[in-house]
Amino acid sequence: MDSSNKKLVGKVALVTGASKGIGAAIARALAAEGAAVVINYSSSKAGAGKIVDEITSGGGKAVAVQADVARKADIERLFADTKNAFGSLDILVNNAGIYEFAPLEDITEEHFHKQFNLNVLGIILATQAAVKLFGPTGGSIINISSLASTSGFPNSAVYSGTKGAVDALTRALAKEFGPRRIRVNAINPGMVETEGVHAAGIAESDMRKQVEAQTPLGRIGQPQDIAGAVVFLASADSAWITGETFVIAGGLR
Repeated sequence: MDSSNKKLVGKVALVTGASKGIGAAIARALAAEGAAVVINYSSSKAGAGKIVDEITSGGGKAVAVQADVARKADIERLFADTKNAFGSLDILVNNAGIYEFAPLEDITEEHFHKQFNLNVLGIILATQAAVKLFGPTGGSIINISSLASTSGFPNSAVYSGTKGAVDALTRALAKEFGPRRIRVNAINPGMVETEGVHAAGIAESDMRKQVEAQTPLGRIGQPQDIAGAVVFLASADSAWITGETFVIAGGLR
């Protein structure tokens, strides 16, 4: 394929939580536009290896690196491995996350810390490491947040709280790092059909039907619906966009 039309040739991207679902689609899309991609995974080595094989068999560049992004030592190793593999970094996609729902009376300290440590602290730790690897031309950070940050629904106080924090830190870091030409934006997906949604029984649920009935475009999302927006925010097409949250939910609010 002619590389001259690709938007990310010569760029290096790191995608956290990229062994499946939205993260895997993002990794594929970035690679298709010419970026070398680091596929981070926590536990699914086979899943990450499959994505690497798909990218490299198509002529792209990719490596898989295990790391729990809620742990600083793992983050340091992840970014050291990124530097060893590709020399630098231009794009960070903070996609790794977890969701657990519970009514208020059942919320425990463990439930709180498990989600905030990965969904919020993980983004902060990864961003800390990324800005050290970005060169003088800056870089692009894309945080995967959620429609839950603003929509609010029952039994999601902690999860929605983590995503509200992601939106807030996106705005703050955009202002902090704008002078260094580092852009920071967030994508807030609605319900997306992933392995996790199937495993939770949501894909065939009344909840899905209810969401689709309330969505102007009449369907839930697919991972590639999110991946296309990430490519836009990673590329020079969005060179004057920072501190924004993009709701991608088929018109649902």
